[in-house]
Amino acid sequence: MSTLFPLIRHVSNPVSNVIIKFPITPNQITSASLVLGLAGCFYISRSGFEDRIIGGTFIFIAYIFDNCDGEVARYKNLSTEFGRKYDSFVDWIIHVGFFAALGYGISQESQNNIWLWLGLLGSIGGTINYILVFFFDDPNASQELANTSQPETIVEYLVFVFRELFRADFCFIVLALTLLDVLWVLLPAAAIGAQVFWILFLTSREKNYHE
Repeated sequence: MSTLFPLIRHVSNPVSNVIIKFPITPNQITSASLVLGLAGCFYISRSGFEDRIIGGTFIFIAYIFDNCDGEVARYKNLSTEFGRKYDSFVDWIIHVGFFAALGYGISQESQNNIWLWLGLLGSIGGTINYILVFFFDDPNASQELANTSQPETIVEYLVFVFRELFRADFCFIVLALTLLDVLWVLLPAAAIGAQVFWILFLTSREKNYHE
């Protein structure tokens, strides 16, 4: 399984092998990922199916570049603390932008503002998660919950599903749901899951602190 996942690595590795032949820095690749991600958010915010297809494609390419920056940095020995934080910052911008844009687009299409609020809740939860990881200044902080035991309760299953959706292969989920024209299902998942994630994150750290 470890050689199969994340799936995005099978796409980014060949791209990185081409990029390393050019004088392109990892931070430039990260910046390209940001531009592509924002372009994707713009099209996702529109109400047409064709626009969401374009947006999902941009998000997919942004994820490829998001993986390439690290691969190129390691190959060229250009890994830096700034690059790590910049990469994390860009990931946050793209994710919160995606859910806000999706909520807006679906609300415009359905004329129901509940979708906008769900998108904003997902974005707020994602922002809280980013701030917590940044505050603790731990590059592995967001992975703490990944080492917990298998989920048993309904809440634990909810967190587990949410966490897995938002790992490296989230772009495949976005693209598949976009093609099926059911991208809206991510809004309630994000609105609930993001809040549960940061609450459980703090609970986990508090528990470890007292042990």
